[in-house]
Amino acid sequence: MSDEEVLPEGWEARKSRSTGMTYYLNVHTKTSQWETPTEPAPYEDDNSESAKLNEVQCSHLLVKHSGSRRPSSWRDENITRSKEEALEILNEYRRQIMNKEATLSELAKQYSDCSSAKRGGDLGKFKRGQMQKPFEEVAFSLKVGQLSHAVSTDSGVHIILRTA
Repeated sequence: MSDEEVLPEGWEARKSRSTGMTYYLNVHTKTSQWETPTEPAPYEDDNSESAKLNEVQCSHLLVKHSGSRRPSSWRDENITRSKEEALEILNEYRRQIMNKEATLSELAKQYSDCSSAKRGGDLGKFKRGQMQKPFEEVAFSLKVGQLSHAVSTDSGVHIILRTA
């Protein structure tokens, strides 16, 4: 985002300390998103009924590959596996979860390439516009307790469990 660009009212551009990427903060609700806002920031309280309809809570397990946006993680400084290998690994984790051999939380803590691993993959609550589009679309389509099939984003491949 250039200095000349003006954000809609109620938004501030910030720089992520972990990625160096620009994100956008709603100054009213203190929520953030990656996508550049096109409308004034809502004043809506996160606990209002209408906010809850547009909000989900999910856990996920991320397997990065060499084509990922950042092919490194807390587990592995240089990820060289192919996307196909990442999908095979992820599908095996999904099989274990579906067969009740392990929980997503247990596997995420051990194997997820996301920093949410330390929370068992829990991403907390989020609204539309806060996650990468393919991830968001699947997360919002799941029923509580439902586990997704593999979802591919710029970050890698994920399985998503909707928890609320």
